[in-house]
Amino acid sequence: MKVETASGLILRTRPLTETSLIVHWLTPELGRLATVAKGARRPKSPFAGKLDLFYAADFSFSRSRSSDLHNLREVKLRETHGAIRKDILKLQQAGYAAACIELATEAETPLPEIFELVRGFLKQLCEQKPRPQNIFALELKLLRALGLEPDFSETRLTPGTKKIVQALLEGDWPGNSRLKLSDAQGNELRQFLHGFFIFHLGRLPRGRAAALAEPG
Repeated sequence: MKVETASGLILRTRPLTETSLIVHWLTPELGRLATVAKGARRPKSPFAGKLDLFYAADFSFSRSRSSDLHNLREVKLRETHGAIRKDILKLQQAGYAAACIELATEAETPLPEIFELVRGFLKQLCEQKPRPQNIFALELKLLRALGLEPDFSETRLTPGTKKIVQALLEGDWPGNSRLKLSDAQGNELRQFLHGFFIFHLGRLPRGRAAALAEPG
């Protein structure tokens, strides 16, 4: 059976059996990919310490001929994004990012731009406070990557909020984090994107309200 290799980020894990784990990856070339790590829940497994949420790794797998759940073979850990697990709001924002990707994309479709978007978002989460504007930036940049960017000239957003939107779309993650939004602008953008996601994707990704909380 042919062995394939990829690099990716772990979006989600869940138990399959008492000893095995299903691992959902986001990769640039192969898109979202699901693998089963046989024996991963055993204490002496070669996967021990290598498979957790938002870990970045190189891995190899064998494709299943009968399902979209492929056999994970080896994992070389590259980055744990450990700072995310030390702050509940960072964890909520990272979880929301994963939910956005799972809702908005098809499995096993190349997603290089979206992979880089999520990788940059996680890096920013590790280095800065988890500001609400980073969630707005994530949503806006994701909509652009999907070809669903709103025509903001046709919206009822106030001029100041339109300027914030442009800055979030064009800016890098550190710059987005430094932007100052008034309460009114934040509420306006929150409500606008809420409706836009429901209209185009059918529902909101889970965890949005928690992800948009202000840091303590």
